[in-house]
Amino acid sequence: MFYTVGLKLDGRARHVSAEGEDALEAAQKVKSQHPTAKITTMNPTASNPSPIPSFL
Repeated sequence: MFYTVGLKLDGRARHVSAEGEDALEAAQKVKSQHPTAKITTMNPTASNPSPIPSFL
């Protein structure tokens, strides 16, 4: 399942889509790529609208 992960990085709010068995796994994937980010929200999505962008 895919989740939309809201995060705050470098003082800017962003959101990305991540796949995981549950919301925690999706958040951990985002956090592993961006350790300084603060996860703010998690919402399930029906499909993968966009992968985690490299510019974050």
